[in-house]
Amino acid sequence: MTGKAAAVVLALLLISAAGTEGKAQPCSAAELRCQCVGTHSKFIHPKFIQNVNLIPSGPHCKNVEVIATLRDGREVCLDPTAPWVKLIIKAILDK
Repeated sequence: MTGKAAAVVLALLLISAAGTEGKAQPCSAAELRCQCVGTHSKFIHPKFIQNVNLIPSGPHCKNVEVIATLRDGREVCLDPTAPWVKLIIKAILDK
């Protein structure tokens, strides 16, 4: 019975981890860690993007993080190496 229970717990952990890909973690001012668990690299049309936050690497996180807020309120972590994301970053920095 304990083997079955362990398998169920492991399956639940894997399902919850798979659901977090590309999502930004809620943060508070006291937290000094990366906000992105995973990144989304598929193209998102700019009309669906409301805001983009560019967070440079630093002591809190070694990765450059690009967090897009979509029109429906969701926050998505974008892959900063994707070509379409590079274009968005360039447009933001040129302003």
